[in-house]
Amino acid sequence: MTEALEELAAHIALKRGDDVISHSIAHGELTVAVPLASIPAIVGFLTTDATCRFSTLVDITAVDYPERAERFDVVYHFLSMYQNHRIRLKVAVRESDMVPSITALHPSADWFEREVFDMFGILFSGHPDLRRILTDYGFRGHPLRKDFPTTGYTEVRYDEVAKRVVYEPVKLVQEYRQFDFMSPWEGAHYVLPGDEKKG
Repeated sequence: MTEALEELAAHIALKRGDDVISHSIAHGELTVAVPLASIPAIVGFLTTDATCRFSTLVDITAVDYPERAERFDVVYHFLSMYQNHRIRLKVAVRESDMVPSITALHPSADWFEREVFDMFGILFSGHPDLRRILTDYGFRGHPLRKDFPTTGYTEVRYDEVAKRVVYEPVKLVQEYRQFDFMSPWEGAHYVLPGDEKKG
């Protein structure tokens, strides 16, 4: 399997050398790092080239690295059912960059790109309808960024008096912020290995 992936990586580098920064093989999958501007060209090549035939877009996601200048990696997963191969494309993106949409090549990218926009705040140029897909219309922030607070900014509840859903700032009293890391089996007369209370 690794030999076939090495051959595939060599083929891509030969045909699209300017679109490949680096490649690696791990866990039976080929990962290719590509420049931001090359996304439409390399995706088009991977889809139509007879050796590749990556006709199925499996997923688009992102990873947040707040300490880097190019804060995000946008990650594309493709499957070739014809060759029984998988490939992962990784693109380093600054917070201010716009990623070219691939919806013209893969219509299924529509909701994937909307999810990445919603969760990370990454913009896709040329997307036909780039708006939130998982969070509410008035939602503030992007939940999968590492600087997003784990409690969020607002909480939602149904108000019996107003007979509607209301949004309020998160208010956590201090006792909910203190964790003693006590075993969930504290009431039991035994302690499972690894659950001993440290202190």
